[in-house]
Amino acid sequence: MPVNGQGRLELRELSKALQEYVSSPTVVLLQAGDLNIGAFDPFDELIPIAHEYGAWVHIDGAFGLWSAASPKYQHLLKGVEQANSWATDGHKWLNVPYDCGYAFVADSKAHRASMSHRASYLIHDDDARDQIDWNPEWSRRGRGVATYAAIRQLGKQGVADLIERTCQYAHTLVTRIGALPGAQLVWEPQINQGLVRFLNAKPDATDADHDRRTDSVIANILESGEAFFGGTTWQGKRCMRVSVCNWQTNNVDVERAVNAVQLALAS
Repeated sequence: MPVNGQGRLELRELSKALQEYVSSPTVVLLQAGDLNIGAFDPFDELIPIAHEYGAWVHIDGAFGLWSAASPKYQHLLKGVEQANSWATDGHKWLNVPYDCGYAFVADSKAHRASMSHRASYLIHDDDARDQIDWNPEWSRRGRGVATYAAIRQLGKQGVADLIERTCQYAHTLVTRIGALPGAQLVWEPQINQGLVRFLNAKPDATDADHDRRTDSVIANILESGEAFFGGTTWQGKRCMRVSVCNWQTNNVDVERAVNAVQLALAS
């Protein structure tokens, strides 16, 4: 569905879509932290109307759901608790090993009914929690151990500090890079995601020229080995995506990254 200039789904668009599919089973997928600009849908407005139409509301909060841990950013998630299910990752902002994701379902009966399976050769216990009842993998390693260790070590305040520090570093990176000659600030971060673009200096340069220049500068930065930034296409334009998640990032890293971009622009 179309979104507004802030990357957020609007109530009228959702209402129109729900009316069109009123007779069909419907899942409304809302975002907590768009991967390019960190946008959050207005949950307190959208979830009630979705429920009026009997839709299931799922929140994709791959990294943005962690904002709830921060007093500074938790307002972005106003109303998110009204959803039916949520998903987020541990291998992003929590910094645990890759392939660690979490799914939460408000209705435990629906969760269990969608995942559980019984077979005569299996042994079941009514009192013990059996992983077969809660996720699609019948045999899996203990992914939860790393999550437990990270949260136990950081504590609530530590997680909040991690969120707020990395958001500040992302903001500094995007605004400082965007202010460099030959660069353009495309999206100023509200959390830890932002976009910049690099412009071709020709007077008659087209968007295609700016796209090529952007990809060329990104390649130069990667070649330097000083920083890693990925390219993305947002609203039809090539941009450099800035995302800061690593707990080890500090002010020195930010300075080195900005310098690396400045050198790449000069080459």
